[in-house]
Amino acid sequence: MACGGFMSAPVCFIENDENGKLRVRKEAKDILDGINEPVVVVSVVGLYRTGKSYLMNRLAGQQTGFALGSTIESETKGIWMWCVPHPYKEGHTLVLLDTEGLGDVRKGDEKHDTWIFCLTVLLSSSLVYNSLGVIDNTALEKLHYVTELTENIRVKAEVGQHEDESADFMRVFPSFVWAVRDFTLQLKKGDKPITSDDYLEGALELKQGSSPQTVQYNLPRSCLRNFFAVRKCFVFPRPASMESMWRMEELTEKELESKFLEQANTFCRYIYNNSKTKTVSGGRTITGTALGNLAEVYVEAIRSGNVPCLENAVVSLAKIQNVRAVEEALQLYVTEMFNLVQLPMNPEELSKIHTVAEKKAIEVFITVSFNDNDQIYQKELMGKIYDEYQQMCQQNYDASRMQCEEVLHDVFDTLEKGISDRSYLKPGGSQKYIDMLRQLSEEYRARTDSQIMSEAVLSKFLKTKEDIGNMILQADQSLNAAEQEKEVEKMKTEILKQQKRSLKKQNRLQEQAFKDMQRTYDEHVNQIIHQMEREQDRMRRDNERVLEAKMRENQALLKMGFQWEAARMQSEINSLKADMDKEKSSQHSILGRVLNCIGTATTWLMPGFTPKLIGVGISLLSNFFLIQAYSHTPKHI
Repeated sequence: MACGGFMSAPVCFIENDENGKLRVRKEAKDILDGINEPVVVVSVVGLYRTGKSYLMNRLAGQQTGFALGSTIESETKGIWMWCVPHPYKEGHTLVLLDTEGLGDVRKGDEKHDTWIFCLTVLLSSSLVYNSLGVIDNTALEKLHYVTELTENIRVKAEVGQHEDESADFMRVFPSFVWAVRDFTLQLKKGDKPITSDDYLEGALELKQGSSPQTVQYNLPRSCLRNFFAVRKCFVFPRPASMESMWRMEELTEKELESKFLEQANTFCRYIYNNSKTKTVSGGRTITGTALGNLAEVYVEAIRSGNVPCLENAVVSLAKIQNVRAVEEALQLYVTEMFNLVQLPMNPEELSKIHTVAEKKAIEVFITVSFNDNDQIYQKELMGKIYDEYQQMCQQNYDASRMQCEEVLHDVFDTLEKGISDRSYLKPGGSQKYIDMLRQLSEEYRARTDSQIMSEAVLSKFLKTKEDIGNMILQADQSLNAAEQEKEVEKMKTEILKQQKRSLKKQNRLQEQAFKDMQRTYDEHVNQIIHQMEREQDRMRRDNERVLEAKMRENQALLKMGFQWEAARMQSEINSLKADMDKEKSSQHSILGRVLNCIGTATTWLMPGFTPKLIGVGISLLSNFFLIQAYSHTPKHI
């Protein structure tokens, strides 16, 4: 296996256990767990021994990999996986899924094939259906699995009585590519040449009538038309002579038929360019990690005898992903701080390191997290990062205090010796004591100028010397009572000045803490806005894709003479447009709620008077940020 989660060869992804039930194989799950970037999932399904694995090997850029039909055993079950760097999309992984051949009667388990087909549909960005010969009624009857999708997959946990489910299926189902192998016909309709896409759409035309035979004829065609918004067709001539077919893995490109090779290259380019990043409901992008978790959720539903439900799967996936997102983000933050912080250090420098580490942590959280609509997990992360940062700040204070105390003991050793041997308890000793105290204080400050606890340690020390100073003044017989009282007041003034210096430095630390919290708020809000922009953009594109597909279908129904069906389709189109308008208008209130959640979380993070201060700041700033966010947000948000 290559580094970074990429693989030198395929592995089994979903297999049968000893009881014949599907399960996700740990080896494959571990590989996906290591892929934190978005995935494009391309799957191939088809009847047994139709050469589907060859296409997947070509997509992987390899001659061999997935076992070809001449070598694979018919009893092999499950889905095989191969993860490779996406050749066109930087920062994306191409996940290729090759399924066992469907319809092998020797397996004797038709329901198993149905579940394999359903899982492939649920996990894919693009679904390639591979068949031999031509697209005719027999070929479509063999694709009966598509007619069972609504029985074996649910998009929503609860569906309204008159709700248009086809739009929901279109949003989440992959694009559909029909690869017709060993095609020998001419692409013509009458005397006019047609494209392979025209050929497919012609094969999917419906028949008028209501007889059982007509209903049965129309069923697979209607399902393909209603479930898959994007449909594409490629026709492949025979790749080589019959004598050479059994050793396809060994054939060089020079030994392949040129027209087959040309079409295979065109097919690969289309898949690379047009297969979308895998998403689920709400336009949320799926990473390799999430794909593995999603597969486990679906497989577990099947094992339990339930129908996989996308809405429920998203809820389950969200919990798994969000717990992991908090853990990974926090671990990255702690690691970054541990590697870069050298205590004691200037608080501004510590703050800069914290800011960079927190930004990276939030980016990790946003990448891994999923459907955290109420920001429950994001608030949890904020709290945990805050706790870690506060511990680091406290350690910084403690380290600074220790160094300052060491310097103080060294610097004021002369003063302490003078006090011990009573050098200052003599006429004129008070002035000598005061001068020494001032001189050593300046020397101490010079040596601890960069330390955050410098003034606090000195202030505490001078406070302890207040009584000794008074005693020395009272013992100084060279001063009269009035002079002694004046000197006492001067010492008190010096101590007050020192306390003010200490308080001023502490106030700067509080200001720094406020700035840190403000930056935290800004970073969380910015990341949420960017995430919402991406998701809303994907949702918009999904809705537009579905709307375009339904409008095309409406025109096709009118052309085929299905007036009643076209009227029903127009009603669905109008409903979909209304839903899209409603989604646009709801985005402002959603973002406002998000900002309020983050602002509320910020108010309870800091101790003492600071929460009130920050709480007021956040409440005043939230509307400002809301306005700012929308002034820079695309109009479709």
